Amino acid sequence: MTVHNRLISSLSIFAVTLLISSGIPSFDAGRRLSEQDDSEQINGPLVSYSEGEEDSKPNILFILVDDLGYSDLSYTGSEYYETPNIDRIAREGTVFTNGYAAAPVCSPSRASIMTGKTPARHDITVHIGSPSGVAWRTRNRFSKLLPADYTHNLPAEYITMPEALREVGYKTFFAGKWHLGDEGSWPEDHGFDFNIGGWTSGGPNGGYFDPYNNPNLPNRTPGENLSHRLADETVKFMTENNPAKTGKPFFAFLSFYAVHSAIQTSQEKWKKYRDKAEQMGLSETGYSMGKYLPIRQVQDNPIYAGLVEQMDEAVGEVLRALNELGLDENTIVVFTSDNGGVAAGDNFSTSNKPLRAGKGYQYEGGIREPYFIKIPGLSKPGEQVDFPVSGIDFYPTLLDLAGAELLPKEHNDGISLLPLMKGEALAERPLFWHFPHYGNQGGEPSSIIRRGDWKLIHYYEDGRKELYNLAKDISETTDLAAKYPQRVQEMGKELFDYLTKVGAKYPVPDPEYSEAKEKEYLHKVEFENMPALEKQRLEMLSNEFDPGNKWWGSMVTRD
Repeated sequence: MTVHNRLISSLSIFAVTLLISSGIPSFDAGRRLSEQDDSEQINGPLVSYSEGEEDSKPNILFILVDDLGYSDLSYTGSEYYETPNIDRIAREGTVFTNGYAAAPVCSPSRASIMTGKTPARHDITVHIGSPSGVAWRTRNRFSKLLPADYTHNLPAEYITMPEALREVGYKTFFAGKWHLGDEGSWPEDHGFDFNIGGWTSGGPNGGYFDPYNNPNLPNRTPGENLSHRLADETVKFMTENNPAKTGKPFFAFLSFYAVHSAIQTSQEKWKKYRDKAEQMGLSETGYSMGKYLPIRQVQDNPIYAGLVEQMDEAVGEVLRALNELGLDENTIVVFTSDNGGVAAGDNFSTSNKPLRAGKGYQYEGGIREPYFIKIPGLSKPGEQVDFPVSGIDFYPTLLDLAGAELLPKEHNDGISLLPLMKGEALAERPLFWHFPHYGNQGGEPSSIIRRGDWKLIHYYEDGRKELYNLAKDISETTDLAAKYPQRVQEMGKELFDYLTKVGAKYPVPDPEYSEAKEKEYLHKVEFENMPALEKQRLEMLSNEFDPGNKWWGSMVTRD
């Protein structure tokens, strides 16, 4: 059993200057891991995280945002969205510049956070509720393949991250979106002592204002904002379960429904961002046609921007509460998203540029995420780590930080990132993605391996492969497969050796596929649907815009 009797010191917080280099943000105040040396000394009051002493174990606040793209934060380069509270987590913590979700859509990514397993292994490979097999035809996509079947509930036999933490003394709390199965497979069935708002649905059934239409989130105040409500519930839990009172550390998992569709905000925030978009200069066009759907190319949706800001305000409420409760110096804060921003499908809300495409896609826009971990006394403010990491790594990392024994037979695919945050090196390892589906956003059935700077994508429709060097081509504009056939062969073998080992499922050809019907469908998407989207985009930016569904007035004032 690994025992941590580490004495680590608190760090003063200093300002971080934002630089943009090669389209990806860099921060000169936080030195990269490769530039550190052993001469640095950390000074400050001592804090101990040690096994067997519950009152000294760190609390953990895990913040997960739904559908937030890598480029949706001020910190990561957005000039349109405003996220000062989330930016603060990055500036005070460790930023993993090559942080990934385990899948390009929500349910598989969330299952991987809870289990430390890839979707190919736990078999939740698409958002729960998506049709597979012949049922996919009901979507009128006329696709060449029938998507693979998948598991529809988080398997009860897994020891999840909250179960493992509860076993070593943590009080566990969940608030917000779950989407990992029907009743019987809700948060309380997988290790959470408290569940506020987590149930079957993957979206905010009642919208972003009370009444919520959620069986696990009682209505409270008509017009109350959902993100703020979830923050309030999290603060209430931390207050009532302050380790100073209970003698037990807590694990609070704040899982926002924001910024998932259907997007809503207040009239005040809509106007703020409508005016800001106009001041920045409106693009003549907002979309370009992808293979199956239009893909948004600009960040100028004022409703989405307001939704992002309201979620950021809710993050700020929880961070302030940590300070006021005297918990900030002994609470680890994790921040990430479950998949890329929605550039196509749903509400076509955002652009992930310089990353390609978005949610549901095999490209970086679909899987690369904000990935921040703040550990009081250990994180060097603004430090950047370039080592590729994934949602599968949170489970072993947090166990390690809690001084608990790792469970490699459970978190099979994840590794502890603690050595990286201590300035140590880790051996290169491959990362795998498996998405044998089309999804709702236009991505293709595919599997991916990333090793070092190289990313290989295998497509199931025709067996073709694409190869990208992400260090030189973050936007994935230049396919190098023809130039490096040996690398393609080696990475392809490693990918399918892994998929075979874990028993991955694959899509199959649809015997009723009609090329003519698919062409007809795609023609309609490009020449009817895309112009309608452009018209809608401009309507949202018009002074006369009216949502027409009563949510304009569905708000209450926050102090």
